[in-house]
Amino acid sequence: MSSAKSEAFLTVDGAPVPVLVRRYAQARGYRLRYDPTHGRLLLSVPARGGLKAALSWAQTQEGWVRGQIGKAPDLLFLQPGALVPVEGVERLVRWDRAFARTPRLDGGELRVGGPEEQVGPRLLRWLRAHALDVLTRETLVIAAREALRVASVKIGDPRSRWGSCATDGTIRYSWRLILAPPEVRLATVAHEVAHLLHMDHSPAFHAAHARLLGSDPAPARRWLRAHGAALHRVRA
Repeated sequence: MSSAKSEAFLTVDGAPVPVLVRRYAQARGYRLRYDPTHGRLLLSVPARGGLKAALSWAQTQEGWVRGQIGKAPDLLFLQPGALVPVEGVERLVRWDRAFARTPRLDGGELRVGGPEEQVGPRLLRWLRAHALDVLTRETLVIAAREALRVASVKIGDPRSRWGSCATDGTIRYSWRLILAPPEVRLATVAHEVAHLLHMDHSPAFHAAHARLLGSDPAPARRWLRAHGAALHRVRA
């Protein structure tokens, strides 16, 4: 468990890059990771490690950091003219003050009205609500195939997982699944529903996952490994 956090900076090609330093009691050395969603570095250090020494070590990794920044996808802001994936299809954000304020899918367009400066937050709220509606409906449909009880369905924006299932039957998803193709989303839903039968990743779980989905979930896993990081670049 992290015992403390602090902010610092490294210099990469003359420009400052923020660093979130995390101290861990169990850490035995330094570990550096790049967070493209927030454009910062995450530096793990031992609980009693010196901050100056840790940052000096991190600075020696400038070449690696440069490479990570270069590979990171550009952020995609929800604004007029942007191409935003919704259910795996790129939709053009079309804004007109005369349009209804509630966003609406219209073929290849995502239409929204109201004040232009509120387009991003309004689209984000709509995407989250749409995700909750679709994921709830699909979860209940798949659970009904084996008469499984779902206590509730919730959404959030976790960085490291697409879904989770609690022992009380509460299932949580990343709202960003609504950006992915439907078959990828459905495979994730079937995965979490399968945990209502097996709270592990045993052969029995994998068999239940494929049975509930009705097909091989491997292609969806491959898609998320290849493209999942890009879903996190969508920002209001």
